[in-house]
Amino acid sequence: MHHPAPTVAHRSLIHHTGFWFFPVAFVARLPFAMMTVGVLALVVAVRGSVALGGLTSAAVGIGVVVAGPILGDLADRFGQSRVLVPTGLANGILLALFPVVVGSPIGDGFVLAAAVAIGLTGPQTAAMSRSRVMALIGDRVAADRRERTFSRAMAYESAADETAFVVGPFVVGLLAAVLAPWAPIVAAAVLSLIFVTAFALHPTGRVVPVAAQRGAMAPVRELLRPPVLMLVVAVIGVGAFFGSTLTSLTAFMEARGAAEAGALLYGVMGVGSAVLALAVAVLPARFSLRWRLVTFAILLFASAGAYSVGGSVVTVTAVLCLMGVGVGPSLVTLFSLAGHRAPAGRTATTMTVLASALTLAQALSSAVTGAVAERVSVETAMLFPAGAALIVLAMAALNLAQAGRWDATRPSSIG
Repeated sequence: MHHPAPTVAHRSLIHHTGFWFFPVAFVARLPFAMMTVGVLALVVAVRGSVALGGLTSAAVGIGVVVAGPILGDLADRFGQSRVLVPTGLANGILLALFPVVVGSPIGDGFVLAAAVAIGLTGPQTAAMSRSRVMALIGDRVAADRRERTFSRAMAYESAADETAFVVGPFVVGLLAAVLAPWAPIVAAAVLSLIFVTAFALHPTGRVVPVAAQRGAMAPVRELLRPPVLMLVVAVIGVGAFFGSTLTSLTAFMEARGAAEAGALLYGVMGVGSAVLALAVAVLPARFSLRWRLVTFAILLFASAGAYSVGGSVVTVTAVLCLMGVGVGPSLVTLFSLAGHRAPAGRTATTMTVLASALTLAQALSSAVTGAVAERVSVETAMLFPAGAALIVLAMAALNLAQAGRWDATRPSSIG
């Protein structure tokens, strides 16, 4: 049996990706994170309706979800750069035109159609980055170090997602406050044109074998089996948690005459969430994925329950820190499980399905929460994150009961 030269086998993951891969992949995530919030902020500012803003944000999410799995499938078949270059360019152009559409006397229907188009071309950078990293680990990292490297890489990827989801809204809030409501969307357009293209053309894109080289791809129905479906439902819970928290928080702060502060406070949750997502990499291996999910889901549900009581800005801020501690590691663990359970040759598809579920749930819960806050009360809207956390907890319990059976029958996809 031929062993690889130790110098090659024991080189770090960054040696294989190249130094610029992670920074470029991170910045390339930002347009995606800025789109839903930027669209919401712009429509509310220009058209003066929180309900229409929520709907427009949801329209972007629906576009993303419809296109996500299709783009993932195409990337699995034909390679990532062929899919990402045209979608990134189209997305940048559509984003740049959006402020013109919103500012014109055109009807709401056209605004929603433009938002769907932005979503349809949303570059799935996060999912593509995960599948590249997984392919590199499987291909170039020594077998005895794969599991550890994989765990760290998934922790980093989720932390990068979290940070992008936080930095995105934060940058949107900042640019909108300092410059103008259209500034965040134009910034997202520029980032999409430059960084998504750079990510698409990065050499790591060639590491993921395309269907032609790889042979069999598992049929799509493999994605509909309980071990993967349970992850999709749990991720929907996390997305609903993000969307309902951001929207109810914005409504909570708007009632106190500082709507822009909503995005900044949301940043507090996100920063804690991202730090904890990274910290998952140092958790001992014996603290298994199924127990991690249960532990952090309980914490998420408890803190969301405290958030629903509301109270002062100070108590809400403190509770947001705790919510971040629950949500970051929960998301990392779900994506790690997905990495293990992805059907053969379907890594990009599996990751885009999860990313799309996250975005759809975020957008829909934003729309619903916004409508409830406007028509019923802010207090009612603040109950939604706890409902979303309950979904995550229920799936964590199901996974705890079934994981032994699900994961024993199939070989780990890494190692």
